[in-house]
Formats: sequence, C-alpha cells, structure tokens
Amino acid sequence: MLPWVVRRTRLPLLSLRCADCRSESATTGEGRFRVNANSKLLDVWLLVHCVSCDRTSKRIVHKRAPVRSFDPAEIHGYRVNDPELVASRLLDPLLARRNRFTLDWAGAWRLDTPPARLNEAPVQVKVVFEDPVPVRPERLIAQGLGLSRNDVLRRIECDIPLRRPTSAGFTFTVMAGD
Repeated sequence: MLPWVVRRTRLPLLSLRCADCRSESATTGEGRFRVNANSKLLDVWLLVHCVSCDRTSKRIVHKRAPVRSFDPAEIHGYRVNDPELVASRLLDPLLARRNRFTLDWAGAWRLDTPPARLNEAPVQVKVVFEDPVPVRPERLIAQGLGLSRNDVLRRIECDIPLRRPTSAGFTFTVMAGD
C-alpha cells in the first residue's frame, strides 16, 4: 500500500468581506492574538488582515470567559502568539461558524507521494490528511498520478464518492489501464 500525505504549506485565507474595500479575502499574517483582561474575565481575538487594503479586524476567540476556565499554558500561548495555537484556532469549525467565515485552501496545501508504478496494477493507495484540507478525491488522485480526471473515474475503485469534497483519509485502488 502506497502512503500519500496531504500537508498544509501555509495557513488558509479567510473568506469574509472587508468593511473598507469590500474584498472577500483576509489573512492571519504571522498570526497574532489580542488579549484583554477585564477584572476576572478574559477576551481573546484573532487579528486578521485584508489582503487588498491591509485593514486589521478582529475575530472573537473567547468573549468574557472566566480566567479560571483557562489552562495557564493556553493563556501564555495567546500572549506570545503561539503559531500552533493560531493554526488550531483558525482551523476550528466552531470559530469559523461563530465568526461567519470560511477557509480558502487554494495554494495552501501540497500532496506528498512516493513514485508510483502504474504498470504493476492493481496498486492500493492510502491517503492521509494532516490538516482538514477539503479536496475532491478525483482532483487529488489526478494530480498525484498524473492522469486526466476522466482516466481517474475510469481506473480508480474507491469506497467514497470521487466528486464530493472530503478532508478525511481514504484508500483507493488503481486498476490496470487499457
């Protein structure tokens, strides 16, 4: 079984409308949080920048949360702008739903594959996702094997729908060509 790995190369863009220039893309840049303590309550925001006008806006991570409810290491991560904490919060679907944005993964991932020998069919391949990158399996397989999407539909046996985006691992079998 050949292992394929889908890896994130950078953080994805956020799809949300800028209040100034009406652009629909924003980035987290280097990834920064803003932390504000008010008595025993803590507010945490993720700062995002418009890709067109560089306007900074805030996305709520925690609002008026009791300081006691946080792990001290998490508070420290917010204060020092820990890159792993930025990535985990950005990839959190609840944060995206609450702040009304979606993630644009175009150009933010790569597929690592070992050399495939298609003449030794059938070949079984296992695809693993390190991050929840939504891709259509037929496009991923076509890129990885260097086949057209029609050839993929004809030569691939898979338990999941090939034309529906997925971000979960799957396996497929490459059958012999004509």
